[in-house]
Parts: sequence; C-alpha cells; structure tokens
Amino acid sequence: MPGAEKQLLNSAAGKEQRLSSRRSNHAGNLSQPEKKLQEAICVLLVELCERFTFFGIVCNMILFCTVKLGYRNYQAAIVNMCFVGTSMLTPVLVGWLAECLVGRIKLVCICMFLHFLGTALLPVVAFPFEDIYTDRRHLLHTLTKREQKIVFYFALLTASLGIGGIRAIVCPLSAYNLEDCGPKELLSFFNWFYWLINLNSAVVFVIISYIQQSVARNLGFLIPFVSMLMAMITIHMVRGEMIYKPKSDNSLLTTFGVIASALKACCVRYRYFSGGVTNWLDHAKENYGGQYSETQVESTKSLARLFPLFAFQILYRTCIMQIPSGYYLQTMNSNLHFSGFVLPVAAMNVISIVPLLILVPILECLNSYLFSSKGNRHSPTIYIVVGQLSAALSVMVAGFSEIHRKHFPPVEQTLSEEVLLVSSMPCFHLAPQYILLGVAEALVTPSCSLLSFRLVPERIRGISMHFLTLFNGAGCFMGAFFVQTAHAGSQGSWFPHLLHEGKLERFFFFLASLMMVNTLGFWTIAHRYNSLDREYTNEFRGSLPEEKLLKHQKSIKCYDSVLESSPILSPMEKT
Repeated sequence: MPGAEKQLLNSAAGKEQRLSSRRSNHAGNLSQPEKKLQEAICVLLVELCERFTFFGIVCNMILFCTVKLGYRNYQAAIVNMCFVGTSMLTPVLVGWLAECLVGRIKLVCICMFLHFLGTALLPVVAFPFEDIYTDRRHLLHTLTKREQKIVFYFALLTASLGIGGIRAIVCPLSAYNLEDCGPKELLSFFNWFYWLINLNSAVVFVIISYIQQSVARNLGFLIPFVSMLMAMITIHMVRGEMIYKPKSDNSLLTTFGVIASALKACCVRYRYFSGGVTNWLDHAKENYGGQYSETQVESTKSLARLFPLFAFQILYRTCIMQIPSGYYLQTMNSNLHFSGFVLPVAAMNVISIVPLLILVPILECLNSYLFSSKGNRHSPTIYIVVGQLSAALSVMVAGFSEIHRKHFPPVEQTLSEEVLLVSSMPCFHLAPQYILLGVAEALVTPSCSLLSFRLVPERIRGISMHFLTLFNGAGCFMGAFFVQTAHAGSQGSWFPHLLHEGKLERFFFFLASLMMVNTLGFWTIAHRYNSLDREYTNEFRGSLPEEKLLKHQKSIKCYDSVLESSPILSPMEKT
C-alpha cells in the first residue's frame, strides 16, 4: 500500500508539472521577472477596477436614497455605512470559504457573477430612465417603492459579496510578494498602494458623481457595471495566473480555535489560573491539555498583542465614515454653485483626497531620511497618534462649521431634479474638515497596515490583515449604530432630516470627544509597539519550535510528530 500511494503521488506531481509547463508555454515563455511584473500589473488593474465600482456605488448613495427612495437622512447614512462595512467584512468570509470549503477558482467565479449581478441590478432600481425615455409611453416598466427597495438591498448584498471575493482571492496583499521586504520597503509599498487607490477614487468622485447628479442621474449606476466588465476582462486575460495560491499557513479558524480553547480552559481551571502558565493562551497548548501545537499558540499570542491596536481603529474608522454620511449631508445642504456651475456633492470628497496625494511623496522622503539615520529607530506609531488627533479635530471643526452654516439665509437649490431648501453658505467653507480627515488617512492607514503586517510571524501575516479588516468593518457598523442611537435618543434632533431645524453639531461634538479619548488611549499604549519589531525578531526567529526544529532536529524530534499530525490547512485547500 505505501508503494501504491507513492506511485499515485508521483503521477499527480507529474500531471501538475505538465500543467504548469503548458501554462508557461501559453504565457509566451516569459522570463520570471517579466511574468511577475505582468501578474503584479494585472492584479493592480483588477484592484483599481474593483475600487472604481465600489466608489461608484458609494459616492452618491445618500442622494439616491433620499431623493429617489424617499429615505430620511439618518436612514440613508446608515445604509451607506452598512454597505461599506459589509464590503470590508466579506473578504474575511470569502477567504475562509476559499480556505476550508470551496476551491479558489470556483469561488472567484461565483463572486464575479455575484458582483456582476449586483451592479447589473442597480440600474433596475433607477428605472424609469428619464434621461433616455422622454416619452413615458416608451418606458419598459416602473417598479413600486417597495419593489425598488427589495431590489436595491439585494443588489447591494450581492455586490458586497462579489467585492469580498475579488479582494480576498484575486487581490490579496500576499499576491504582491512582500515576504522579504523590510520595514522601509513595506511602508513605502503601503503608502503608494493607498496613494493609487485614492487617486482612483478621486477620479470616480469627480466623474461619476457629476454624471449621476447632473447629466444622467439614473444612467450613472451603469458605470459600476461597465467597470466590472473591465475587471472580468482583465481576469480572463491572465486566467489562472492571476489567482494567487497562498502557502500553507495558519488558518483563521485555527486562530479562533486557539482563543476559544484557551478561554474554555481558563473558565474550567479558574482557581488554578495563576499557576503553571505565563499567558492565558498557553492553556490551548498540547503540553497543558489543549489541542493546538506550540507553534500555533505562539503565533496567536503574537497576534493578540496587536488587538489593542486594532481596537483603537474602530472609533477612528467611525470618524472616517463621516465623509460619506455626515459630511455629505452638510455639503448637500450647502450652496454648491460655483461660477454658474453646480458642483457634484461627492466631488467635495476630492478635497479629503488631495492631502493624501500630496503628503505621500513628502512622507516617502521623510521615511527615507529616518530609516537611513543610524541610531534613530523609526516607529510609525507617532503617525497614528497624529493622524487620530487630526481626525478628532476634523469632526470638531465639522461641528463648528455646522453652527456657521446655519447663520446663512436659506436658498433653493436643485439636485437631481429635486428642489431643496439649503443654506447659502458656499460648500468650500467645509474644506478644513475634509482636509483634516485626508491628513489623518495619509498618516494612519499605511502605518497601521505596516504594524499589522510586520509585527507578526510570516505565517500569520494574512490573518493579521484579516483582523485589521474586521475591526475596520466594525468601525463602519459602529458609525451606523451611533447615527441610529443619536437619532432615536434625541428624537431626531442630533441627526435631523432638515439640518437647519436640528442640532447635527451636537453629534459631531460628541463624536469628537470620543475620538479625543480614543487618541489619548492609544498614545498611552503606543510605546508597546515601538520596540515590538526588535522583540519579534529576537523571539520568533530564535525561539519558536518551528525554527528550532530546523536547527536541532535530533534533539527535539517530538515536535516533528506534532507538526505532522496537526496540518494547518485542510486537505481540500491543499488540492
């Protein structure tokens, strides 16, 4: 029987080699650097196309919900934030499905279909096309309000699931081959990566928002659909070469299993918790009666040290979500006329993107100087503290801007063929709050991604980025919860439908005070991460059993059996 198994394995390996050789011949016998460059460009193109569709859906959702579907302001803001939050959480779900249940190629095809279906259904909600069919006798059909809402929610759900598949399978960070990069190279990568994404979003906010609002407000929903077609064509061009297959790694379920096993053991042995272990997660180790290897538990312990960092990102993400919610409503209720031209509401978001586009090259020069200076141990935690402080100041400025906006007399303004009573204050008076949030994003997001990626062992870097995504998604839902609570608790005063009759500034001041406390809280623990890189290098490169096994196979053979009996990935994932 062992001989037959070896023969089967050899034949399978031979088939795999022949398959790979056929693919390489089909790719035109490209050299390895050229192939890697082609794959990186294709992945980046798909990433930009996916973000194009995402921002195209988000940029004017509040205007569409309030004018077309008849939602109240707080309801439209909640829908928008929940869609963004769901789009952040679905990559984690799809990543787990690809890892444990469904093959990667099959799952990405399903997700592409779901995204196609969602973006194709959005124009159905926008029927009738007044921009095309001027004679109402030629209308195809008209949906009722209830049917529109059902189709709208279904389209958003399927689109968010498709977004999760593209981000998790086609465009994971692992596809960019960052394993051998140092902290300087990683920070540079994240800076320019988010710079490209924000450049793409700036183009979307200007072009699509104008088309949706002024030229063809319903036809604008076709643009995400067309953009998704571009992404599908890009994926088809490279076929299987674009689908990145990660190395054998700790799974997300393993990490949750270690935490659950340790918690269960702590509850059972509460009286004896202080003795025998140095960390509560050690209860999950096989040596202490658990069911996980020492390598898996130690990796989870390194990830657990980042949980405070992740937790302090929740409220920060809530502040960032004011751009497509509270700030959007302020802009929509301000004077958008500029030299005889009506500015798109979402175009004001470009003001928050411009600081990031300017700051990234400056930060690159600063980082090059700091990393090259001997004896100057650079840590990105100072960027996070300054960025969170900038976010708190932005929300505070938004409160004062709201008070200032009410001092201007009301005027009538037409948006999407709907006449609204708005303040005569020029919308550019709101620019400072957008700029401050743009500065915050330029400082916080790349630095937090660097810490999440760098300060854990290589085997769980993907899981660490998954947890960062989970907490960012939680921040979006936290924002929706704050809006719902503020509206219900104040009987509509803190998040009103008519801004000149409510007290929206109180909501901003409340959020700014919470963000200031959040910033102070992170500042008190920031010193933990300043030397964590050095601690990780000493602890995980010299003392983990997996590394010791490579150096001392004869002295600790017991770990060999443990690692072989505890496969990190399921057989389905390996196939």
